Amino acid sequence: MSTPPLTTTSYAVLGLLAVKPWSSYELTQQMDRSLGRVWPRAVSKLYEEPKKLASHGLARLATEQNGRRTRAVYTITAKGRQALAEWLHHPGDGPALEFEQLLKVFFADQGTPPGVLATLAAAQDWARARSQESLAIGEQYAEGGGPFPERAAVLQLTSRFLTDLYLLVGDWAAWAAGIAATWPDDLRQASADPAVLAETLRRATDGSQRQPDRRQAQATASPTA
Repeated sequence: MSTPPLTTTSYAVLGLLAVKPWSSYELTQQMDRSLGRVWPRAVSKLYEEPKKLASHGLARLATEQNGRRTRAVYTITAKGRQALAEWLHHPGDGPALEFEQLLKVFFADQGTPPGVLATLAAAQDWARARSQESLAIGEQYAEGGGPFPERAAVLQLTSRFLTDLYLLVGDWAAWAAGIAATWPDDLRQASADPAVLAETLRRATDGSQRQPDRRQAQATASPTA
């Protein structure tokens, strides 16, 4: 029987094991708490990943006593660290957006004004709640604490992205609600605003012409050791 191939989720779990040993339950909790914001996966799938890593020799399974019970704990192996380093060497793919509320706005002309406004209000609520979560975690790290203070240097990069994403969603939803509030009851009769299209084109032009940070370009061009 062939060994299941590794996926991006496999490497995400391997990355967690590089931080410290975890039980299967702890891995699923950590995936939901931290990586769930950038790589959400069903819990049922996550329980299979440590077993897959062990079958590839990238993780080692051991049992330890936990009170009256024993639990299975996974630890990364030297081969696992090498595989993780090789995976990190490749740049990977960009974001794949999955946003149900945006999908509903895309088809808003088939609904009603109260419906689209409720969707946009929910998007603002989501952004506010997520921002509050980021604030609470960020304050812990700012005070020298947090779950993994030794990883603060890299965590600040992903935290900044997520914080800006939440701000983007909240600001966009508020802006869109202001426009949708002026639409007629029959949304199929709503008129596009030429000024909005012009501004969108200006933003797209600006984004398409931006150059990568010079330091990043130099690092990319430099040969690897």
